[in-house]
Formats: sequence, structure tokens, C-alpha cells
Amino acid sequence: MKFAPPREPLAKLPTPLLDLARLSTVLGGPRLLIKRDDLGGFALGGNKVRKLEFFLADARNAGADVLITCGGVQSNHCRVTAAAAARAGMRCVLVLSGTKPARFSGNLLLNQLFGAELVFVETRAERGPRMEALAGEFKAKELRPYVIPLGGSTPLGAYAYVEAAREFALQCRPMGLTVSTIVHASSSGGTQAGLVVGCLAEELPTRVVGISADEKKDDLGRMVNDIAQALAEQSGLPAPRKDQIEVLDDYVGEGYGVPTAASDEAIRLFARLEGIVLDSTYTAKAAAGLIDLIRRGRFTRDDTVCFWHTGGNGGLA
Repeated sequence: MKFAPPREPLAKLPTPLLDLARLSTVLGGPRLLIKRDDLGGFALGGNKVRKLEFFLADARNAGADVLITCGGVQSNHCRVTAAAAARAGMRCVLVLSGTKPARFSGNLLLNQLFGAELVFVETRAERGPRMEALAGEFKAKELRPYVIPLGGSTPLGAYAYVEAAREFALQCRPMGLTVSTIVHASSSGGTQAGLVVGCLAEELPTRVVGISADEKKDDLGRMVNDIAQALAEQSGLPAPRKDQIEVLDDYVGEGYGVPTAASDEAIRLFARLEGIVLDSTYTAKAAAGLIDLIRRGRFTRDDTVCFWHTGGNGGLA
């Protein structure tokens, strides 16, 4: 393999792969599994922990002393970046799109607790330029900034989910599991790109369906495809066809971070049937998508479907 980047261990791996037997029975659907990346064991877990293992190692190799990244005000990626910077003894600056609230809660509260410096901008379009401007200011002060793009969704970040797909395959094979579909929350595209490439590399007969938390289907599909193609080229792994990039945007509702009736129902079902907490921004909308697909008969009773829990703060206040 041409691409074997260094990593700095943060997560507790492998994360559990468990049955959702009660939920499956209530929904009358396929066998349901859950991959618990919310139990990654660092900074409340989540998919971004795997990615930060590679970004933190790369930042150290570059001699960085400041981590800069961006996201929405409740970004899981920003929360984990802040925690990783604290652990590494680095300064952290987060550029967040949205209005600064009067009272911090959830990931925003955690970012502050981890000691990150918060910079608020009005629009998503302002985030990238503000990060680059901040990096320039730090360099002028003879500091060494390291900029992590939105969501850590680069080939380097996505490679973490090639490794995750390998971990998943190693869990499935001894149990004789053939998983037809993975369903997960998708936002900036890196996790989905890594899973698609990783499943191809492991020769798994598994579709990867990303449920958008914010982006339009076509836009997110292009993002996933671009990252996946670049990842495959760098790593020497199989590149997916465009029809292997599956994104659904039917469950976004009024927008990023805005709960829907279906996502509220998903939170209740997972909590009351399985004792599992979802967050309203990402995983609840993905779970709402999974539940709707089951109810509409998109899977047979003979299928085995995995919900990949990508983490979140569960509305922590």
C-alpha cells in the first residue's frame, strides 16, 4: 500500500459491534447491528476521533504548535480537535459559523472547557478564508499553525475510515456476518468516502448509505466522490464508481442542527428500546433515515443492516 500515514492513538479500538434486537423486532425489519463509534473513548467519542489520530500525528511531524479548524457551532469535529490539542499541549482556534449564543451548551461548552479559542463568523463561506487569515497571523508571530479542513474530510482524514472498515470486516468475519448495508450520518464526506473505499478494499458486499445532516444530495455526493477518488489514488486502493456513492438528503428538515419529528422519534426509539443516546444534529437524522427505509420496505427480513453511530453530544447542556 502506497499510503500508510502515521497515527497518534486517541481512540479505544475496536469499537463495539452489537445487535439492535429490540429495535429490529419493533420495526419488523432486517437484522440490525450498530457500530458504536460513539464509544471511541476520547472526548465523548465519535467518528472524528479516528481522523484526529492521523491529523495530530501529521501536525506533530510538521512541528505545529497551533491547530486551526472550522465547523458549525455544534461541530463534533471541532470538539474533538479542541480535546486533541489540549492533550498535545497545542493551542487551538476554532472558526465557527453561526451566531454566538448567550449561553454555551453541547459541543460549544466542551470547546470552551478544552481551552479552545472561538472565532465566530456569520456564514459557512467565511470559514475557510478566516482560517487562512489566522494561519497567516500566527506565522507572522513565528508560530507554526496547522490547518485542518472542515470535518477533517481530506484523503488523510478519510483514510481513518479505511482502517475502520478493516476493523469492521475483522469483527464480521468470525461471526459469519454478511452486512448488506451500512447507514450513517454524512456531512462533510470524509467518513463516507473512507467507508466506501474501505469496504471495496476488504471486498465486502456492503453498500454505504450516507444520510445527509445538512448538504444537498448532489453536493454531498460530489464531495464524497472527490475525496474517495483522491484517497484511492494516494493509497493504491480500489476507486468507487459513482453509483457506489449513495447519499440521501430526505431527512435534513429545516436545516443543520434543527430537529425534526422523525429525528425526535428516532432518539426516543433508540433510547427506550436499546439504551443508546443519539444527538439531534447528526445521528438522530441518520437513524430517522434508517427507520424510514425499513418502514418503506427497502430491506428484506433476510438482510443484515448496520447503523454506524458516528457520535455526538446528545444535547449536552
